[in-house]
Amino acid sequence: QVQLVQSGGGLVQAGGSLRLSCAASGSAFSMNSMGWHRQAPGKQRELVALVTRDGSTNYGDFVKGRFTISSDVVMRTVYLQMNSLKPDDTAVYYCKMYQLGNEYWGQGTQVTVSA
Repeated sequence: QVQLVQSGGGLVQAGGSLRLSCAASGSAFSMNSMGWHRQAPGKQRELVALVTRDGSTNYGDFVKGRFTISSDVVMRTVYLQMNSLKPDDTAVYYCKMYQLGNEYWGQGTQVTVSA
């Protein structure tokens, strides 16, 4: 069974940086796509960034060049480098992966940006 384990996150001041990681275990196959979503209190979960097997990336409009998604060569670990963080980026961040028609979610990690 595929499991996703996230690491990173925490508390940072506005303008700072954080790096999130998410590693998949329990499968020998590469993921078709990997991404990050976030959910702030009282708001819907939204896409932050996505990377596909062909290397294409997609970002939420609010990212505006501040975040970079990347993956390992075998597409089983995904990273999110977040720079120039703002208080509005405060949320729980979840990784999400697709493989063979199945969807998997990480456990979530809190990112808090203080003013």
